[in-house]
Amino acid sequence: MSALKLTDQVKVGSFRGPWTLLKKELLRFWRVSFQTVAAPVITALLYLLIFSHVLEGHVQVYDGVPYTAFLIPGLIMMSVLQNAFANSSSSLIQSKVMGNLVFILLTPLTHLQFFLAFLIAAIIRGLVVGLCIYLVAMWFVDLNVSNPWLIIAFALLGSAFLGTFGIIAGIWADRFDQMAAFQNFIIMPLSFLSGVFYSIHSLPPFWQKVSQLNPFFYMIDGFRYGFFGKGDVSPLVSLSIVGVSFLVLAWITLKMLKSGYKLRS
Repeated sequence: MSALKLTDQVKVGSFRGPWTLLKKELLRFWRVSFQTVAAPVITALLYLLIFSHVLEGHVQVYDGVPYTAFLIPGLIMMSVLQNAFANSSSSLIQSKVMGNLVFILLTPLTHLQFFLAFLIAAIIRGLVVGLCIYLVAMWFVDLNVSNPWLIIAFALLGSAFLGTFGIIAGIWADRFDQMAAFQNFIIMPLSFLSGVFYSIHSLPPFWQKVSQLNPFFYMIDGFRYGFFGKGDVSPLVSLSIVGVSFLVLAWITLKMLKSGYKLRS
């Protein structure tokens, strides 16, 4: 009986650590939700108001789909991706700069538990922001949903991909200016050049090929396909590319965490 109780205690303890870290990461962004949730929603709303006002009636990408309706899924997914990245990357760089990351590293957490806690928190923040934008956008246009499972799959995989990317950036960066450079010169350009505001078929052939090298394009196009049943590429192709890309990034991240790269110096 005592051995059984000891086993139960070990099991509870193995979950308590990662759950505590996850809870800490969730509270970290929720306690400043005006900055971490409301601000991205307002930014997406401004994009929606400006671009829909200027281009509605002048641009139609899919037959029977108004430009405002076309724009909304792209804005939702772009915000999901950017905020998933921001959550994990900002948490790690703040902990490194302030010197309190050592208290997390001293805990008996495995590198996998560490990874999952930061990843799940990033996914949740991305999904919360995306859901809020969707609810606000419903006031502007009635969005039909062609395949909700595709929407869920791309939202989860996309936020997981960027959450993992954020962990890599947080591990690599040593200063806030390095993180800002990562955000401004990698994340932002890839986001804006991914077909959020246009279809890549409207581009010259050369730039279409360049766009197809951007993994953000497949996340946004697949997510949009879930609403309209139309896209620039097959959703299965997009899902495969995003899924494989996430697995590769996750493997790299776990290797970095296991080795202690730039964490235990």
